Amino acid sequence: MGFWDNLLRRPQPVAVFSPNVTNLGAGEYDGLMLGDLTPAQMWSSQPHLRTVVSFLARNIAQLGLHSFERSGDDRQRDRESVFAQTMRRPNSDQTAFDLVFGLVGDLALYDRAYWLTVEDVDAPSGWIFRRLPPPWVTPVARDAFGAKSYLILSPQGEQVEVPASEVLAFTGYHPSNPRAGSPTVEALKATLQEQIEASKYRSQVWKRGGRVSAVIERPKDAPQWSPEAMEQFREDWYAKYTGNGSKSGGTPILEDGMKLTRVDFNAQEQQFVEAAKLSFSMVASAFHVNPTMVGILDNANYSNVREFRRMLYGDTLGPIIAMIEDRINTFLLPRLGMDSADYYAEFNIGEKLQGSFEEQAAVMQTLVGAPLMTRNEGRAKFNLTAIDGGDSLVTPLNVLVGGQASATDSGSQNVAPKSIAAKSAPALTKAPTDAQREKVAEVLAAFFKRQGSVVMSNVGAGREFWDADRWDAELTDDLLRLSVTLAEILGKSEAARLGFEEDGYNADQTVKFLRVVAEENAATINETTRSQVADQIEDPEGDPSTVFNTAQESRATGIAVGLSTFIAGFAVVETGKQIAYDEGVTGTKTWLTGGNPRSAHAALDGETVSLDEDFSDGSKWPGDGPDSAGCNCSVSIQFP
Repeated sequence: MGFWDNLLRRPQPVAVFSPNVTNLGAGEYDGLMLGDLTPAQMWSSQPHLRTVVSFLARNIAQLGLHSFERSGDDRQRDRESVFAQTMRRPNSDQTAFDLVFGLVGDLALYDRAYWLTVEDVDAPSGWIFRRLPPPWVTPVARDAFGAKSYLILSPQGEQVEVPASEVLAFTGYHPSNPRAGSPTVEALKATLQEQIEASKYRSQVWKRGGRVSAVIERPKDAPQWSPEAMEQFREDWYAKYTGNGSKSGGTPILEDGMKLTRVDFNAQEQQFVEAAKLSFSMVASAFHVNPTMVGILDNANYSNVREFRRMLYGDTLGPIIAMIEDRINTFLLPRLGMDSADYYAEFNIGEKLQGSFEEQAAVMQTLVGAPLMTRNEGRAKFNLTAIDGGDSLVTPLNVLVGGQASATDSGSQNVAPKSIAAKSAPALTKAPTDAQREKVAEVLAAFFKRQGSVVMSNVGAGREFWDADRWDAELTDDLLRLSVTLAEILGKSEAARLGFEEDGYNADQTVKFLRVVAEENAATINETTRSQVADQIEDPEGDPSTVFNTAQESRATGIAVGLSTFIAGFAVVETGKQIAYDEGVTGTKTWLTGGNPRSAHAALDGETVSLDEDFSDGSKWPGDGPDSAGCNCSVSIQFP
């Protein structure tokens, strides 16, 4: 029982025990071939091997090994089973990270690994999992395919035989021996031996190589120097041009045709760096790791490194993870009394594969077609306080105004196919849809609601009820966003109808004009509201809240019809002008009367003028001009 107390539960002070491992000191590699080293010694001495193996072990150990319970087609995270509790604290000395790190490291270095899995009444879960270093373990054959027990070398030099049922063995592939693996490090010994020899040579060069950086050459036909003259020149040179000499760093003046020649050691010509990179790449490739992931960045850029990281948990770590999961699910869980039909263990690889927060948000928004968070939820992530009206989702303008499926769509689904484009087919023009007009009305109604809440609060408190600068600025911003979005959608649609796809309309050229229009409309709308509220305040029986109720229920809809018609007419005519300018052609515009038109507009139906002319009523397009309230007419462009 003393061995188990020392090894598993309550270790007593004993001598340092490293079976089958010897530490090599400085200089002890001289004359040593890599074939003489154990995997543990190679891990300790070979930086490339250590980097790659630790890369594999760290990236799997950080995932977390979770267990789940199946319930029909659903699955629930299991936190109470023996396996889940034991993985939270595998033994008295290790964490789950330590246990899995050692497991992956052993598989990489030895192609075999072992966990001792025994009951322990002192453990919180009643069980312990403990890594057994492969050099400690000797399988006792049951037959050609498996072991009946394992001999474990104790720290005191004893061997204890443990039943195979208490050891979870992870064994790799060997072409001719089902009971043993074939370590990758064996295949790498020749490559690593080259690196050892290169390291020896570099050390010898630095240790024994000449330290001369330059020599002075004197022509052979120069006058003969006496020993005294030679010594005097040498001392003078050393005193002036070396160390802290008075002329150190200056330009020497040589005599008798002398020449200063550099003889620096050149590492580049000896290709030391290239040889090291080749060795590193071969070690990484042997373990199926992309060299870029472990520090060879010659061909790295942001895009391919991101893709390599995505591939890491598929092509590189995926097979190792699958092997570990299968061994645990097939052999360990049943031993713990957990039916493998109801329970299974799985690494939490989803955290690594689901991408960054930005990528997740973009994909999910496309799937659901709208934002996922309310404004207050977003503010909470930045530790900001909630705001009034911030608990509802905001649907972007280009979803409702543009009829798009998602806020991230380009809008190309709203463009008429080029096959039906016709340069003289007014009936195909794009007017605002009912959904687009409703969205404009929705934005206006939301503004009137927000405005009414503040104004009524001021009225109730006896404060000055109106802040013209604030309301004009806020409504201008709302109207400008609406105008730019709707104009771009309809302008590009008209360009595509005319056969110029979406490049026939440049929204950037329209922002300044639309801002002026938005400012004028905002000022007019707000002045009307202010006047109505003032009238209600002056009326002893008046109720200012009715102004905002009416604005939300009906006034917003009326404004939306005229405003959307104006924006659509502008967008279509502006598209024609931009195309005419870019293509060097002239075009015309035609008035198309909408449903239930007033008599003045009915008289304009089919009227065609040049792009730069006004229609006979003085309007540049439908919605432009004093007689445009409620107008739902449209305009179309033609080119010869």
